[in-house]
Parts: sequence; C-alpha cells; structure tokens
Amino acid sequence: MRYLTAGESHGPALLGIMEGMPAGLHLSADVVNLELTRRQAGYGRGQRMRIERDEIEWLAGVRFGETLGSPIALMIRNRDFERWQQRMAPEGDVVGPAFTRPRPGHADLAGALKYGRGDARDILERASARETAMRVALGAIAKAFLGHFGIEIVSHVVALGDVTASPPAQIDRDAIDRSPVRCADPVAAEAMVAAIDAARLKGDTLGGVVEVQALGVPVGLGTHVHWDRKLDGRLGQAMLSVPAIKGLEIGAASWGAAHLGSQVHDEIFFRQGEGFTRSTNRAGGSEGGISNGAPVWVRAAMKPLSSLHRPLRSVDMDTKEEFLAQVERSDITAVPAAGVVLEAVMALVLTELFLEKFSGDALIDVEAAYHHYIGRISR
Repeated sequence: MRYLTAGESHGPALLGIMEGMPAGLHLSADVVNLELTRRQAGYGRGQRMRIERDEIEWLAGVRFGETLGSPIALMIRNRDFERWQQRMAPEGDVVGPAFTRPRPGHADLAGALKYGRGDARDILERASARETAMRVALGAIAKAFLGHFGIEIVSHVVALGDVTASPPAQIDRDAIDRSPVRCADPVAAEAMVAAIDAARLKGDTLGGVVEVQALGVPVGLGTHVHWDRKLDGRLGQAMLSVPAIKGLEIGAASWGAAHLGSQVHDEIFFRQGEGFTRSTNRAGGSEGGISNGAPVWVRAAMKPLSSLHRPLRSVDMDTKEEFLAQVERSDITAVPAAGVVLEAVMALVLTELFLEKFSGDALIDVEAAYHHYIGRISR
C-alpha cells in the first residue's frame, strides 16, 4: 500500500491517491469527514479553522460504499481559494508582490534557496500544515481497514507548554475528544487552556507532547531483517514528517535511558488460553523492529508554531535588509490537532505493514491469511 498527496494551502484543493487497499472494504464519506472535523477542533486554533469546513469528494476507487481494489482518489476543496484565485493561478501573469521575507522556523528560506525560487510563497504553500488534512482523510481509510481487524488508534495530549498531565487509568477516546485540549486529565486540561490564553496575550505560541496508542496490533508487523522495514523506523520516519514534530519516543525510551536494564525490559510469561503475555509494556509494543502483541505507543514532541504575532527578526532575500517577520494567520497551538494527524499517520504505517504481511487483492483473502497466521501462533 502506498499513498501520495498534492495541493497547496491556498490552491483549489488537496488531492490524495491511495494504492493497494484491497477490494471489499466498506467506506463512507461520513467516516472520513468525522476525522477531518476532529483535526479542526481544539482550543487555540486560528481563523483558518472557521473558514474551512473540510469534506471529501470521492473521485475514484470506491463504488456503492466499497473499495474496488483500484487506486482510491479523493479531494478536499479549499474554500479560501476564492480569495486567492489570482495570486495562486496556475497560468497567466504574476499578480501581487513576491514573498521575499522568510519567516524563522518555516521552510521559506531553505526551500527558496533549494528550488531557486524568488518568491517564497512557492515553498510555504506546500510546506503548510494544511497538507495534513489529506493525510487525515487517507488515514481515516486506513483506520477503517485496521478496525476491520480489531485494531484501534487513540491519542491524547500529555503536555502543553510547561503543563504536564497525569497518566490516565484508561483511555476514553470520547472523553478525550470532548476536552478542549484533548487531554485525559481534567485538572491539567484546565491549566493548559489557561496557558494558551496567556500565550495569546503575549502574541506567542506553545508546543507540547502527544501520546498515540494502537490497541489490538498482532505480533509480527515489521521485521528485524532490514533496517528500512523495522516498525520503529517506519513509525519514526512517518511521524517526524508531520510539520512541527521534532522528536519521537517509542515506549518509555527517555525513562528507560535513566534506569537499569533489569528495570526496563518487559518480562515474558505464558498463560494457558492466552499465550505469551507481558505485565508491562515499556518497549512500546515493538521489539527488534517487530510488533510484539502489546499496544504500540509513541510520544511525539511538537515545537511551538513558527508564525508569531510577536514577529522575530529575519533578512529579506532580495535586499538583504533586516526586518521583523511578517505575521501570517496562525494558531496559538495545534498540539491537540496534532494528535489526530499522528493517529492518521500511525494508521497508514500499520496498514502498510499489515498488508505487507497479509497481502491480498480482496479483503476476504487478507482475512484468510490473517486468521491462518493467528491460528498458527496461538497453538
């Protein structure tokens, strides 16, 4: 399974193509649109979330609510394009001044130098986190596939700014989504809202940490035999590709680095009727690059967003004169929304690995391969 996205932040639309999804999976636009709505929620979001009401349009690969086995194509229209048609036109004369004042923390300058563009808008439009809307849509398809095999993916905010949440006794996805900051700790959530309000008054932004868990993942996704096929490596590459994600921890990595091996590794037990089990999961569900049957869990660190209402210093690409960076429309924080994006990204990685192990052109063939394997390892 593979996928591609295309589109600019203020262009006509975002496009996505997914290839390799087996035929026979039930899909509906409502399920995908629900995930897009979750991405747009969260305290501290900016004006763009009120402009856009993201919904998909199926273009190919789905008929009467079922996948056909052919490439799936879908589109999300950018409603803001109406105001940008002249400046983002694919043909004709250039309208408006070039964007020559790169903003610190963005791809503006590095991208303009790399691609030889005198107008940094050619870079920032694609580098925008707006692209993640399509990854969430594609991830919703992956979630539907994984859900067919009893795999569920959830996320919650564990830190925002200098506020840290207490670990929840259990994950309640509905309760987390009702939280304005998608935090499972109500006391910490209240403090996070206050921190966002304080940052807004200062014209500043906040980062944080999100935990993502995949429940019900079977033993055997990923492999130890090649570096580029390890579960850890695949998750790391995909999740670090999400804009503003600067660090990733699989399992209790930071905690484990400060403790003895005898305190860190998860002991193995065997119980009749259950098979091999572990009483702890400090490895994060992955050993040797292979899922071990425990929940796969990661923590991702998101930097504070780069578009500030308190602009930082920069240098004009043309004149080389110093200036204060232009203020673009921005969120105070997108950490709650990042959890939804990271859920989608994890779903896409796990679906890729699942189909590598249990390949089939039709869903019934994947089911047969999966149940045969589960029967073998359960004996």
